[in-house]
Amino acid sequence: MASPNPYAPLLDVIPVERREATVLGGTTAYWVYGPHDADTTVIAVHGFRGEHHGLEPVVAHLPDVRIISPDLPGFGETPPLPGVRHDLETYGRWLREFAATVSPGAVILGHSFGSIVVSAAVAGGLATPRVILVNPIGAPALEGPRGLLTRLAVFYYWAGARLPKRAGDALLRNGLIVRVMSESMAKTKDADLRRFIHDQHDTYFSRFADRDVLHDAFVASVSNDVREFAPRIAQPTLLVAAVRDDITPIEAERHLATLFPDADLVEIDDVGHLIHYETPAAAATAIRAFLAPSEPGTR
Repeated sequence: MASPNPYAPLLDVIPVERREATVLGGTTAYWVYGPHDADTTVIAVHGFRGEHHGLEPVVAHLPDVRIISPDLPGFGETPPLPGVRHDLETYGRWLREFAATVSPGAVILGHSFGSIVVSAAVAGGLATPRVILVNPIGAPALEGPRGLLTRLAVFYYWAGARLPKRAGDALLRNGLIVRVMSESMAKTKDADLRRFIHDQHDTYFSRFADRDVLHDAFVASVSNDVREFAPRIAQPTLLVAAVRDDITPIEAERHLATLFPDADLVEIDDVGHLIHYETPAAAATAIRAFLAPSEPGTR
């Protein structure tokens, strides 16, 4: 039985439409939330093993913003791109073409692995007025507080890719392993919210197309971070970071902010790598302030 969505009452009043676009020779599924005549459009890119549903709690708190939320190639309802390896270069090219196709000039937002994809795409020439990174990956994943667990994850994804297909798929979609991951990342003490988070991961975390795409994306997620792209992102950038993030420590996020030519850092207390589930209202408040029209003479 699905756990009740605490954000459903807010989300239910926001119009949403599923669409598709042809990008890099493949079909990208995406969802458009909010008023079609909104002053601001944001393209929101989800994290590793996720899909567009994961960012809906943040969408729910931004009802007056038009938000375009695609499933990354190989995840959710978007099939893998034909004839390519799904590495960071490919995801960056995909995002540049997707944005140019569906909403040129939109603000670009990325969460977790999506923060790396967004940073690579913008540094590579994606035209956008502003950049928003939520739970940005601001340091090598193998060196974070959970470095040992990340190394175990490396072995897990390696084994999933090397085992016979049936056994490998079963390992990568194993519900117990997904639940351990979910338990390790959730920081909230609210039992109902924890049940919702676990239900979200149980429902959507294994909706990847195949183990090859999953392995490629995992390698991209642990082999890159936002630091390498930050100096080349000239646009005003908002970093929404968690004080208790186990993947990128807050000290590393503070350093990351200094690498951008023009960045603001908002820190959210008592939350880890699941800002989008646990504190979406706080994230939305920071995003709204960042998107607000500037006074004359300011940005």
